[in-house]
Order: sequence, then structure tokens, then C-alpha cells
Amino acid sequence: MATPDVQAPPTAAARPRVERPPRPLAGPRRFVADLGPQYVANGLIGLIFAATGPVAVILAVGVQGGLSERELASWLFGVFFLNGILTVLACWLYRQPLAFFWTIPGTVLVGPALAHLSFPQVVGAYFATGLLMLLLGLSGWVRRAMAAVPMPIVMAMVAGVFLSFGTGLVRSVAGDVLVAAPMVAVFLLLSTWGAAGRKVPPILGALVVGVVAVAVSGRFHPRGDASGWLAAPVLVAPQWSWQAMVELVLPLAITVLVVQNGQGVAVLRTAGHEPPVNVVTIACGAWSLLTAGVGAVSTCLTGPTNALLTASGERHRHYVAGISCGLLAMVFGLFAPLFTRLMLAAPPAFVATLGGLAMLRVLQSAFVTAFGSRCTFGALVTFVVTVSDVTVLNIGGAFWGLLAGFGVTWLLERGDLRETRG
Repeated sequence: MATPDVQAPPTAAARPRVERPPRPLAGPRRFVADLGPQYVANGLIGLIFAATGPVAVILAVGVQGGLSERELASWLFGVFFLNGILTVLACWLYRQPLAFFWTIPGTVLVGPALAHLSFPQVVGAYFATGLLMLLLGLSGWVRRAMAAVPMPIVMAMVAGVFLSFGTGLVRSVAGDVLVAAPMVAVFLLLSTWGAAGRKVPPILGALVVGVVAVAVSGRFHPRGDASGWLAAPVLVAPQWSWQAMVELVLPLAITVLVVQNGQGVAVLRTAGHEPPVNVVTIACGAWSLLTAGVGAVSTCLTGPTNALLTASGERHRHYVAGISCGLLAMVFGLFAPLFTRLMLAAPPAFVATLGGLAMLRVLQSAFVTAFGSRCTFGALVTFVVTVSDVTVLNIGGAFWGLLAGFGVTWLLERGDLRETRG
């Protein structure tokens, strides 16, 4: 059996600005030797997770923002096909699972912004966010930037923007019980029944039951013909708007670097890997510039998918699961118009329920982190301002929530602020 290439992580002083991949690179023989059905299965499960509830979030936000079916399919192409390429390259180079998809909190942030900003202006903010992350990664200041804003403040903002998915789930159950109630029931059953839940992820069970419920109700109405199954990316020229820059760039960068990448790095370290933090940030910045061109939200190192990739097997073979997930994501992205059409042909309650169920655990985690220990008053202010969805100077509530919460914490909770940074 091949021995894992594991080295003790370097100290902060000795850690290079741009982490180099291990040598020699994994060749075809090594990849074939490390390949196994268990790792391919983990890659498939990781892809299924990303392609169910999180996709419903994109569709819900896009429909709310008035995006066309072609624009939504292009968005899915960017987050799956293009990020799938990055996933395959990163896993192969660094020989560890490094799955990249998109920032879900950032996606939710975009919804209210599309109410008063044009889509090209939002895409301009995507480009600016990618450039900011690229510069932070090249500078090596990522760890300092991640520590600048207390995590309770950040997660209170996340809780505020995610709350609408929880309330939307309740409204779906009340308004379309025949579709939503079976999905919720199966989700709860699989979450309670541990043995079954490990074989069939609860969100996947909810998806299958929802499809059956929609079919039985006779309310599946696909639009158009079956000719446009393959991806035809819509190139979006960015428009530069200071309102979009102020409202979206900082919150998007924080959701990627602090919320998503921070979670992904923690998951991988728990599994015994040492992810290249600066390279991850550089990759997120560079790929965010690329995916923005087709209207896709910023790229991030995903936490839940990487957790699924490392759920079982030998540590030095986990990268195979990552490569499998990336290849499958590329296939999904190529058929993005087909999947978009199928999802949009279902009743609105189907997408809203699937998205709400996918967000429940994240919403719970956000509340626990925000109000669990320190900076709780600042977190409360952040949450209240964010939920209010107040727009000042054409800048949405998420930005003002961060600003107000940090200001209150700096004034009233300086001891907590020092401890969160210590």
C-alpha cells in the first residue's frame, strides 16, 4: 500500500506566501492505483449535494431577481463546469480534496440587490470581488483579513440573509401542502433515522419525493422544446456602479474568505489535510473573474462537499474523490439548460421547499455562532439591521448590518472583540 505524503504543517513564520504543490505530481499510474469505487461514490454524493438544495437557492434568487432561463442556465454552467475544472486541477496538483463551488450566502445576498441594481451592475461587483480576493491571496494577508471581522458579526449577517429561506419554507408548506409537506416529512424521517440518512442524504430524499409529488399532482409544465439541452453560456458585460461596489463587494468577499473558505479549511484540517490557504484564495479570486463573465456568483472552497469527500477512506486517496466530483460537476454544467428547465417547470413551492430545507442546518449554525458566546449584542444589531432589509444610498441591509454590528461591538464589547482576534 502506498504511504501518504504527509508533512507537518509549517509554522506561520516559515509558511510560504504561495504554497507549492507536493512533488512529484500524481501521474496516471498513481491515480489508477488510488482509484476505487468508494472514492468515486463519495465524489458522486458530493456532487448530488451541490446539485440539489444549493441549486434551488440559485434558482429561487434568480427568479426573484427577474433573471431569464438562459441567464440562470449560464449561471449554473459557471458554478459547475468552470469550478469543476478548478476542482480537478487543485485536487491533482495538491493531492488532497479541494472542491470549489460557489458562495451560497453570497448568492442570497444578490437577491435583494437585483431589486434595485441591474444584472450587469451585479456582475461588475463579482469582478471587483474576484480582483480583491486575488490581491489578498497574492499578498499573503488572507489570515489577517479573515480575522478582521469577528465571526459572530459575520454569521449574524448570514443568519439575517438566510432567514427568508426559512420563512419561505413555512409559507410553502402552508400554501402548497401536497408538494411541500411530503418533502419535509421525508427530510425529517431521513434526518432522524441515522442508518437510512447515511445511505440517502435527507435533501436527496426530499428531492425524489418532491419530484414524485409534482408528477402525481400533474403540475409539471416544461417550457420550450428539448433542443437546448447543452450549455450556451451568456456572456455578461460588467457595468461599474458605486452602489453595487459598496453594497456587494465587501459582503461577498467576507462570505467567501471567512464563511465559506473558513469552513472548508476547517473541514479539511479536521480530516488531516493541510489546505494551501493562500493558493485557495488566489484560485477563488482568479476563478471568480472567470465565472463572472457568464453571470455566476463568486467561487469558494466549499465546506459541506469537502466534508462528504473526506467522509471515508484513506486520507492520501481522498483527492480521487475530489477529482471525481469535479469531473461530474463538469458534466452537470454542460447540461445546465436541461436541469434549469426541469427545475423551473415544477411549482414554485418545490424549489422554495428544497432551498429552505437545504438552508436549515446552515441557518442553525449561523445562529449558534452568532449568539453562542461573544459579541452577542453586536451580532443582534447586525441581525436586526440585515433582516430589516433597509436600503440607504441604494446600499442594501447586509452591508449596513455588518457596519452597525461591528461599530456596536467596537464601542460596547471591546473585550469580546480582543478575544475573538486573540
